[in-house]
Amino acid sequence: MTKDQLKKKIAQLESMNDQLETEFYYLDDLLKSIGFPRGLTSAKEVAIEILEQSNVKEESKAENEIENL
Repeated sequence: MTKDQLKKKIAQLESMNDQLETEFYYLDDLLKSIGFPRGLTSAKEVAIEILEQSNVKEESKAENEIENL
């Protein structure tokens, strides 16, 4: 790549970064406004907990099916 092409690519990436950063802060504020006290961090923790509970239920269901064979 030429120097001009690299500068153009850097400008595009910086623009993308700015857009993503703006969207991140908007989402974080939105989540805080609906009850997630720490925004995205809280939402991720809840999502992980739900997935873990779902996995425990699936494992329990599989164990019961094996026992019934």
